[in-house]
Amino acid sequence: MQDAFGPLSMSSVYQNKPVGFSGADFLNLVVGFKSQLPPPEIVVVLSALEESSGRVRTGPILGSRELDLDLLLYGSMVDPDRKLPRSDILRYAFVLGPLAELAPALVHPVTGQAFNGAWQKMSLREQPLKRLSGDFSRIRPLLEFSLKK
Repeated sequence: MQDAFGPLSMSSVYQNKPVGFSGADFLNLVVGFKSQLPPPEIVVVLSALEESSGRVRTGPILGSRELDLDLLLYGSMVDPDRKLPRSDILRYAFVLGPLAELAPALVHPVTGQAFNGAWQKMSLREQPLKRLSGDFSRIRPLLEFSLKK
């Protein structure tokens, strides 16, 4: 990912139970970067990175996967056709928590609410989220791998 987009900023890693199906816990984080590429080209790069990590797009939509990369925001762009901003930002703790950590003062392009404020109001009773500590050096290579594989 760093090869494709340059310097990356990363949230902590969070662990959560699957939402909408049963299975193994997920590890989630949010990565920030600056890009001059338009959103469709970023999505193409993200899909290629998923595939180069071994992701296969078969089976149920809701299910475990090795790597899932989503474009959550593109500046303040609001584009329903491109699903920007992602509608699940304010719905799921596993998205909002890492985003609020990485960019607490950033505001949601539609609601105008700072992500940290939205995070403070979110109930974790139904969507427990655990911030993990420790060495996550095994995750960094996933973010630094190249499309040249």
